[in-house]
This record gives sequence, C-alpha cells and structure tokens, in this order.
Amino acid sequence: MSNHHNTPPPTHYDVIIIGAGASGLYCALTAGRRGRRVLVLDHANKAGKKILMSGGGRCNFTNYFVEPEHFIGTNPHFCKSALSRYPSWEFIAMVEGHKIPYHEREHGQLFCDDSAQDILTMLLDECRAVGVQVRLNTKIDSVNTVERDNTTRFQLATSKALNKKDMASGAKSSQVSYSCESLVVATGGLSIPTMGASGLGYELAQQFGHTLIATDASLVPFTFTDKTGELIRSLAGISLPVIASNERISFKLPLLFTHRGLSGPAMLQLSNYWHTGESISINLLPDTDVTALLLAHKKSHPRQLIRTVLTENTNSALPKKLLAALQTQLWDDIKDTELANIKDERLLELGTTLNGWQLKPSGTEGYRTAEVTRGGVKTDEVSSKTMQSKLQEGLYFVGEVLDVTGWLGGYNFQWAWASGFVSGEVV
Repeated sequence: MSNHHNTPPPTHYDVIIIGAGASGLYCALTAGRRGRRVLVLDHANKAGKKILMSGGGRCNFTNYFVEPEHFIGTNPHFCKSALSRYPSWEFIAMVEGHKIPYHEREHGQLFCDDSAQDILTMLLDECRAVGVQVRLNTKIDSVNTVERDNTTRFQLATSKALNKKDMASGAKSSQVSYSCESLVVATGGLSIPTMGASGLGYELAQQFGHTLIATDASLVPFTFTDKTGELIRSLAGISLPVIASNERISFKLPLLFTHRGLSGPAMLQLSNYWHTGESISINLLPDTDVTALLLAHKKSHPRQLIRTVLTENTNSALPKKLLAALQTQLWDDIKDTELANIKDERLLELGTTLNGWQLKPSGTEGYRTAEVTRGGVKTDEVSSKTMQSKLQEGLYFVGEVLDVTGWLGGYNFQWAWASGFVSGEVV
C-alpha cells in the first residue's frame, strides 16, 4: 500500500476561489460540475459562518419575488443578467432535491424549518460530490500574476492562519503556494468582523486597478443620542408596524425599539438608502390620518382627551407604554385638556408628527451588526454576464464584495447564488 500522505498536495488548480461563503461555494460547485479542478481557500476555521448565523440561525436563503429593484448599487442594471439567468426557483429546486424542509414568511421570504446548517451542508456536499477541495485556516499572503505559455496564471502565497493555541505553542506558519488560471474573489464585505470579515477582497481589487465605491455598513439598526435616544431606550422591546421613509423610498414594515436605538425590518431596509446626517420619517399610525381623526372628534366628542381618541379609534395600534412616552414628549402640557379647548393648529401639528415623526439618527450600529456592506468593487469594471474583471483576464468578483446590495429578505443570498453561478459557468 502506498503511503500517499507524504506527497505534497498539488499546487496547480484550474480555479481558486478565495472565500468559503455563499457566493464562493456556489461558484465552486458550479465550476466543479463542469469538471474543473477547484480549490476554495478561507482564513476562517469553518466554512459559511455567515450562512450559519443568518436569519436567526434559520437562513433566509432566497425570496419568491426577486426583481432588480430589490438591489442597490451605482449601476442598478448590473445585477439583471445574473438574476435572470439564475432565478430563485433554481436554488429552491436544489433545496428540495436535498429534502431540506423550508417555509415562507411574509413578503416571499424563504427560511429553513430546522437550521441554516442544512443549507451549508447541502453546499459542502455538492462541492464534495464534484471534487472541490476546501481549505480552511488559510491566510492569503500575496497574489501575483505570471505569464506562462502565453497565458496568465495567478500565483498565491498562503500560510496557515494561526489560532491562539498555535501561537502559545510557538507553532510556525508553514507556507504553501498555489497557482491557477481563474481566480475568484468571493471574500464578502466588512460586515460582522467577529465572523472573520476582512478587507482582503477590496485590497485585491485595488491591486489589479479596480475602483472601489465607498463602503458602508448596511441593513443595520440606527442609533440616536440626545433626548430622542433616551426616549427610544426607555421603550426597548416595543415593536409596531410603521411606514419608515426618507426622500428616496418608503417601507411599510415593523419597527423595533431597542436599548441602542431603532431596529426591526423597517429600519434595516431604510438603512440601505440612508446617508449620514439625513433625517428619517416614521409614520407611527400608518392606517390612520391622525389630524383628521382629532379634528373630527373635536367636533363630535369635544370633551375627550387626545390619548383616549388615539386608544379607542386605532385599535390600540400604539402600545400603552409608547403612547404614554409620546404624550410626555409631544403634548404633555395639554394631556388633560379637553379637545374643545385645544387649538386646531396644535392638533394639526400633533397629527403631522404622529404620521411623520422626523428623527435624525446620529449613526448606525456599524459593521458590528450590519447584515451587509454597501458599496464595493465598481461594477462598471466587471462583466455583468460572467463577473470577470474587465481589467485583468481570469480574475472574477462575486457576491458581496461587488457594489451590489440587496434588500433584507433573502435577496443578498440570491445575489450570492446568481453571481456564483454565472461565474462558475465560465471559470
């Protein structure tokens, strides 16, 4: 029996993918099915960490309704080709083929019944079935190009990513180099650094002459300082449906008050379209024209108090604690005054505020909790059909590293699958 453990691993692959996340693994299994020799490298100790934590551990893996308008980027047309060539039905078929139970939640979002691990296991099984190699704990030290036989090859110098135990024992990091014809950058963005997010993809893009669109934390809760911050903190745990908007867009979704600020789907979606220093507007009673309600009751029930009208005529849409806090903030001086004795202008002002509470966030919670990174590699310099760089043959960018950001609701995963698929078809 030959002892093949001593032979060094082959260093040349057809395709090397940096990043064992959603887009990298999907690209890998697609290329592997075409008989390509594929190696996936990742510095983390586990593949697909972000997949595992997504959707509260249930992985919102796609959405029944995926349209280009669910994505933002400097070139809004860029995502169309990949999304149309790999629709969500394709991914759903794979999930069903692996007998993974899933369910639909509101707005067409699809989640695993059991665990996000089901999706990751499926991807890794598919990779294994076509001979894809996945190497973890691998740090990329450098990437260079070399010309050989009139073709460009990429050379990667890598070393073992040392953990605390390695460092304590004084272990040295052994270096291994690899080469390939096609190099795919699937490194993700900067969000959730505890999951190992790094700026490597952006550095590689710049190394090969690519332009970066400024990055920012997105799909992220808003933070507030001053009096507003205090008010919001006192309401932590309260959730209600609102319409959240700014000059560009509006979303009718739940809002959640937290100890740090405002969260919930309404805020996360709006954060995709928010820039520092801007105000946001929150309609706390989206199904009621508060001004009309108050003025009508002033005529029909002149002796009623504002809080009574708001409780009895909105199906108690405002939770008691929130109503009390708003009263203290907005109409404390007239809280025990009958409607008959309140000027119309004041009721109008109050109605306008409840239907369009203007707030100025001091910022967001940042990359620490952001679900995605907005901005990234400029898409004008990348082919929308293959994800290949227009500046460097054989170099590809997929997933979140590109300047394509989806809404909350499975869209960013669908972009990962679609961009991974179209690149995997050609690498």
